Amino acid sequence: MDRMSRRKDKAARLREEPQIPNAFGALDALGDLPAGPENLLPGIPVKTSKRGQKNTSRGRVDIVRQTAHRGGKAVTVVKNFAGIGLPEKKDLAKKMQKACGVGGTVKDGCIEIQGDKRDEVKRILTEAGFNPVFAGG
Repeated sequence: MDRMSRRKDKAARLREEPQIPNAFGALDALGDLPAGPENLLPGIPVKTSKRGQKNTSRGRVDIVRQTAHRGGKAVTVVKNFAGIGLPEKKDLAKKMQKACGVGGTVKDGCIEIQGDKRDEVKRILTEAGFNPVFAGG
C-alpha cells in the first residue's frame, strides 16, 4: 500500500510543478531579427576559418650539413622548429627518409637524415609549410 501512495504522490508532484520558462521567449517579441553576420563593410570579405586548410607560414627552419664526429660521413640536420611537437617531427622525418631513400632519426629536437640530401629535404619542408634556409657548411 505504501508503494501505491508514493507513486501517486510523485505523479501529483510532477503535474503540479510549473513548466520551465523559455529563456528565448522574449526574442520572439522583438520582431524580425537579421539572420546572422553578413558582410558588414562592402568591399571587405568576411573572414573564414583556416581549419582544414594547409598552413603555409610555419616559420623558418635551418638545414645544415654536418660531418663532424661522424667518421667523415655527411648528415643533413634540420634544426630550429618552432611550435611543432615530437610526433609531427617523426612524421616529417619518415617522409624525408622515404623520399631520399636513406635512414634518419629525431634527436634532441632535430631531424637527422643520412647523407647530403639538402635539396630533397628543402622540398619536403616547403610542402609542409615551413620556410627552409640553408645554414652553416
